[in-house]
Amino acid sequence: MDWKSHEVIGPATEKRETLLALAEMTNNAYFKDSRAVGWYDLGGNWTNDHRIGYDPSTSGFRGHVFLSSDNKTVVLSIKGTSAVVFGGSATVLKDKLNDNLLFSCCCARVDWTWSPVCGCARSGKRCDQACVEASLERDGLFYGVGINLYNNLTYMYPKAQIWVIGHSLGGSLASLIGATFGAPVVAFEAPGERLAAQRLHLPLSEEVLHITHVYNTADPIPMGACTGPTSVCYQGGYAMETRCHIGQTIVYDTLSLLHWSSDIGSHFISTIVDQLLDEDWSTKVKKARKSKSPWPWEEEVIEVPKPTREVDCEECFDWEYGSFPE
Repeated sequence: MDWKSHEVIGPATEKRETLLALAEMTNNAYFKDSRAVGWYDLGGNWTNDHRIGYDPSTSGFRGHVFLSSDNKTVVLSIKGTSAVVFGGSATVLKDKLNDNLLFSCCCARVDWTWSPVCGCARSGKRCDQACVEASLERDGLFYGVGINLYNNLTYMYPKAQIWVIGHSLGGSLASLIGATFGAPVVAFEAPGERLAAQRLHLPLSEEVLHITHVYNTADPIPMGACTGPTSVCYQGGYAMETRCHIGQTIVYDTLSLLHWSSDIGSHFISTIVDQLLDEDWSTKVKKARKSKSPWPWEEEVIEVPKPTREVDCEECFDWEYGSFPE
């Protein structure tokens, strides 16, 4: 397939302050409005133009639309999963359904104790490919809602540049929407969405550089490590089995360099805002370094880790996909 490049103005993801501002917006997607405890004040550069899905009668896709002071940039911020184990919200059940459809190898058929969310899994770890692809096309799933919302935003703001951001499930949805329309995306601590993108037959070129994932190695969810009977994901009924992302990734090695422990607390967007993006990366690493001998780059200011590509990433290798009619 031949690809034609189209230049768009995207966020300066090499700048910590940019990532911090976007992370604060993704955090705010979890709250109804600025009066809520936990909402970050974005200052005078951005206004909260619309809130999405916070009508009392709705229990699904939620977020906010932020508009820059010059009206040239619109940011769609998509809420991630509200898990019942962390207090939850009205969206818990629909969040969980979307998680298990998008990020499981086959219908959240983890083992015999699980109730699958679609009927595509066969005996012997076989999965019907056409069936699992069709499962992502159900009416009311968040990807379809997001596509319609993005189209509406292009009519509402015809001259503005639209960015899509999100955290966790919201980040993966942002990436899928960005892959669909070519919009700039920044996703924080998002589960691997490459498998879902392939199942949706989205147009993925070799370099999807308008999509940037930001996550840290102590977060088991983007690392694909929140699996197994002892994990909080398994115990909560979330089949978070994927680990491969599209686009470029900015990976904060908090395990090795900051000595964090792998824990679900490293997944929270408030942790990213308050404990990771509050200082330049080189400053964080220098403070956490136990050795007194200087490193070669110690005096170099590194705001953000260098983006990389996820090369040779594999997932769901124990499943066989093909035509397996019932």
